[in-house]
Amino acid sequence: MNVSGEKQTHKESIRRAEEAVAAQAEIASQDDYRLQYHMLPLAGWMNDPNGLIYFKEEYHLFYQHHPYSDKWGPMHWGHAVSKDLVHWKHLPIALAPTEPYELGQEGGYGCWSGSAVETDGRLTLIYTGHVDGREPMEVQCAASSTDGIIFDKHSGNPLIPGSPDTGNFGFRDPKVWSHEGLWYMVLGSGKDGQGKALLYQSEDLERWKYMGMAAESDGTQGDMWECPDLFPLGDKHVLVLSPMNMQDAKNLYMTGEMDYASGKFTPEAQAKLDYGPDFYAAQTLLDGKGRRIMIAWMDHWGSEMAREDRGWYGAMTLPRELVLLPEGKLASRPVPELGLLREAGISASGVILSMGTDAAWSVRDGQGFEWIAEFAMNDAQAECLEITLLAAEGSGESTVIRYLPREDKLILDCSASGRGDASISEVSVSTEAPDANGGPLKLQVFIDRSSIEVFVNDGRYVLTSRVYPSALTGGITMRAEGGNITLQSLKMWNLKSIWS
Repeated sequence: MNVSGEKQTHKESIRRAEEAVAAQAEIASQDDYRLQYHMLPLAGWMNDPNGLIYFKEEYHLFYQHHPYSDKWGPMHWGHAVSKDLVHWKHLPIALAPTEPYELGQEGGYGCWSGSAVETDGRLTLIYTGHVDGREPMEVQCAASSTDGIIFDKHSGNPLIPGSPDTGNFGFRDPKVWSHEGLWYMVLGSGKDGQGKALLYQSEDLERWKYMGMAAESDGTQGDMWECPDLFPLGDKHVLVLSPMNMQDAKNLYMTGEMDYASGKFTPEAQAKLDYGPDFYAAQTLLDGKGRRIMIAWMDHWGSEMAREDRGWYGAMTLPRELVLLPEGKLASRPVPELGLLREAGISASGVILSMGTDAAWSVRDGQGFEWIAEFAMNDAQAECLEITLLAAEGSGESTVIRYLPREDKLILDCSASGRGDASISEVSVSTEAPDANGGPLKLQVFIDRSSIEVFVNDGRYVLTSRVYPSALTGGITMRAEGGNITLQSLKMWNLKSIWS
């Protein structure tokens, strides 16, 4: 593939961006809410994960990045690598806006979201060039690298110079994959109030043929589909997307059948990937172990905390493995490599949570910890199980998980978690067991300074939220209301920081 010989402008832009990050990094590192074991920028703004790929025995994570400020601005591609999905190393910025199709004077512009593929030992990034007010506003572009660090933009950019239709709302976020010797690209768009996933095909990653709509909204699934990702999993295909303006949903997946000859995806079931407020722009990769790994932006547009000055903003969720369940739904489970972070912990078993009596446990501190609890539900008499976290004495703050057995409802209450946006999230869960009235309820929870991720029943349901408590405490308190519940087992660990 041809690349441009004019490298200096791009290299100089990256050099200046790297200097801007370095100038803010010390201030950013001192922030009380800076996460300890999640991937986040050294400094500056972060949103969508981009270009997730397993390349030369390393996990590469690129991301939407504004290096000059902790506010959203002209988009660059930040870059980090990991050998284990846990410990991350920051690399130089991969892409900076330098060309007419990605460089504007004001407003939104830059190298917007996209994906990465490997071909002939080269790593190729395929992304959207966006300039507010330009016609066309969004085009699809590519840049390649032999070492996975320094990227040259293709001389033939833009590879796709505009939308195949007029009147589209958005034409961005290319996700590219190979199938039976051909390349396919799915793009997010919308028209007439309906989100759409557009499909292209190529033999060489340069010349792309439009195949039509792979899928579109049924009228209830948002008016524009951002960050689509279409991939095989088990004996099905999965379409992951971030719908705009969909009632009560910021993320969605569909399982179904993909017909590559016609370019049509036929959905059979759908649900949310995450039921919390801070999960968006999910992207997946296939790793060297054959696992489908997903990472998302752990925040939301319009966040109150984004208006503060901290030198950094934004973080990624923990990596999660996607598993297709027998009933056709997806489970997303924290990758087992996260166990590398566990320090000496505590455990308990066979505890009867009695009505009106608190049971409490604590680890060394609240900067970062994980706990796994299983509760017997087949003979539960209680009306409510309540678990309180991040509660500092006298602060009036707490984050609460409630489970209502009679309604099979789990609630993550962040309405009094501290600073930032208040939220209450809920999901209907199932604890059915084939040989009992009800199976156990299993919770796996990760706390990291200013985040909480709740995995229910081995990832069948997940709730993710940013929280900003004024004090960091490593304790949990449990109580049952209206009857007793048996805590079958509890394990808790402090988690080490991945940052020096």
